[in-house]
This record gives sequence, structure tokens and C-alpha cells, in this order.
Amino acid sequence: MQQTIDKGFYQSKVCVIDNGTGFTKMGWAGNTEPQFDIPTVVADHQEKQKVQMSKNTNENLDYYIGYEAYDYTKSHNIFYPMKSGIVENWDLMEKFWHRSIFDYLRAEPDETTFILTEPPMNPPENRENIAEIFFETFNAKGLHISVQAVLSLFSTGLTGMVLDSGDGVTHCIPVSDGYVIGSCIKHIPLAGRDITQFIQNLLKERGENIPAEDIKKVAREVKEKYGYCIGDGDLIKEFQAYDRGEKNKFKTYYGKSSVTKEKYTIDIGYERFLGPEMFFHPEFLDGKWRSPIDEIIDKSIQTSPVDCRKKLYQNIILSGGSTLFDGFAQRLEQQVQLRIDSRLQKYEVRSGFKPASIKVNVTQNPFQRYAVWQGGSLMALQPQFEKVYHTRQEYFERGPSIARYNAVFQPQY
Repeated sequence: MQQTIDKGFYQSKVCVIDNGTGFTKMGWAGNTEPQFDIPTVVADHQEKQKVQMSKNTNENLDYYIGYEAYDYTKSHNIFYPMKSGIVENWDLMEKFWHRSIFDYLRAEPDETTFILTEPPMNPPENRENIAEIFFETFNAKGLHISVQAVLSLFSTGLTGMVLDSGDGVTHCIPVSDGYVIGSCIKHIPLAGRDITQFIQNLLKERGENIPAEDIKKVAREVKEKYGYCIGDGDLIKEFQAYDRGEKNKFKTYYGKSSVTKEKYTIDIGYERFLGPEMFFHPEFLDGKWRSPIDEIIDKSIQTSPVDCRKKLYQNIILSGGSTLFDGFAQRLEQQVQLRIDSRLQKYEVRSGFKPASIKVNVTQNPFQRYAVWQGGSLMALQPQFEKVYHTRQEYFERGPSIARYNAVFQPQY
């Protein structure tokens, strides 16, 4: 159900673009979900020197983005302009935005204000590059760049701990009154893409009859459709349940080869819980990383200012597609609560005083995958938004340095 949009909204169109390593969510502010959710990928012909281009083809426009890009793998190279949430190739990113604005959103940039998102600790030079592209190339009416974690919190107040896990990177980000506590951010180099690869390896080792060209797609669908987190975290007990052949544990995947169109079936077993278990046993994926997600969140909050720690524990927000596994919120809440209770018990034994208890609360959102985008959509509807975004006139008067600072304000409902 879409929210009511007042008359003033149409006088100032606002477009929200949430660029992620794996997927980009974009659409018009005022909606509860983005109109488009496409892979952040560009198929460009530039590196394919052996392909004979037609004389009637404009090479500058001969590129494709999103799902369409995968249809041109024979004539174009596939590029991913972002890595770990950071733009690595600005030329390709500009092309991606160009197609997004004109072909997907069909927007008139000179009449549109854009809200773009950025990861925590994004270099200020990157904000300047964004401003240059949107004001000088697209001639945008206005621009506001907001940290993804702040937008995730926007609908619940602006103080909380955000666990943002997408396709390429996972962040634990403490936010107080809308401002990121930069020194306490924890970066985890494991996310959805790693879980997909792990499940893919499990299927290969077991010798499942899956066409080579479809193995990655199958692994991704197994992760998204059948993955879940163990409620009590007892891996041995869960393995035994599968070994006993308990009902509803094993699943059957039905597929069709993308090349031969032949149908095939595979059994889905341990990978259902071993993939998501990456968050609590990261050593399954990477022997160099042994800290579970609950420990990282606890350390991040414990290094935050004392006066905001309790609020952070009481408002842990999940954001991103890799936090959607069944049972993940309950498991995380349980694990963090155990850490707090253990610490308080030790304090009581040593001091003789019983400290006040702290109740952990992990919040789920019906639109968790789009939490960042939805926060931007809500921000644009606030009356004070028109006072905080940067205008085209300001850019040409003061230069790209204006994008280094983007005001944060409290939502008013």
C-alpha cells in the first residue's frame, strides 16, 4: 500500500537511487518499494575489439545494464562498477546512472532532485565525483547523498545499530541521532555472494547433476528459497535431524538447463543451514575470519559512547537481502542477549551489586531488502527536506565541495 503524497511532492519530483555492490534499487519517492531492482552490472563493448561494430551503431550508447546486460555476454564484456559498496569505475558508473535515469525511470534530470546512498566511511572525494556527474552531466535540479545506515533507521528514529548485509559486504554501523559513529564501525568481508559460492561448492562436492552453466543460479536460488538459521545454534543436533530423515528438512529443487532445456532435480540438504551459518561460524567460509556477527555487534556497541549503548542494544536494525533468512533475527537477538547477560553476571559476582538488565531488540522490516531505499523515500516526504538538499545553483556557485556535507534531520510524522 503506497503512502499518500501531498500536492507539493509533484512540484518537486524526487528520485531515490540506492546503489549496491550486487543490486541497485531505484524509484520515485513516496512509494513503499522501488520501481526497479536490477543488478549493478554493465555490459560494455569497449574491450571486445574483435567484434565488428555496425557503422550505424553509436559506440557511446552501445552498452546495457541490469538483467539485460547478461543477454549480451557474447558481444560485450561484463563489468561490475562497484566493489564492497564503493564505486571503482566512475566511467561505467556514469553509464549505469545514465541508463537508469533515462531508460528505466524516464526522468527529466533538470526537473528532478536525486537522493543517492553511500556506504559508511565513503571518501569525500567520491561525493564530489557524484556531484560533478549529476550536476554537470545530467544537469540535475538537486542532490542529497545519505549514508545507507541512516536511511535504514529513518522510519524507527535515528539512533540504533544497523546490520547491513547485501551481496558484496557486511557492515555493523552504530548511529546516534542520525550521525554515524565512525570509529566504531565494523566491516566484515563476507556477504551474500560468499554464501552463494559456499553453497555452490557444497553442491559440486556432493556431485549433484547440475549443468555447469546453471550452477551459480541454482546456488543463489537454493540460498534465497530454502536457507534458514538454526534456532538454538546447535549444529550437531541439526545434522542429526537430517540424518534421521525428519520431514521438511530435505527439499527438492526442480530446474531446467538454460542451454539444452532439459529438466533435472537435485536434493537440498545441509546447505540449507550451513550457508546462513556463515554469520555465526565465518570460519566455514574463510579461515582468517573467526568472529561471529553477534560478537562484532557487541564489540561495536561496547566501543561506542556510554550514554548511547543501551539505545543501540534496544534498536538493532536489519537491512539488506542477506539478513532475510528465516530465524536470523531471533538467532541474532538470542546470541547478543547471551553475551550481555554473561557480562552482567560476571560484574555482579565481582562487585556484589546487581546491575540493571538490558533487553536486546532486533527489529525486522517487512521491506527489509529495501530498507535503505524506503528510508530515502520517507526522507523526501519530510517538509524540511527541501532545505537540506544541494541545488544546481549552489553547485555552480560553490563547486563540488558542497557535496562533502549532507545535513541529517529528524523525521517528523
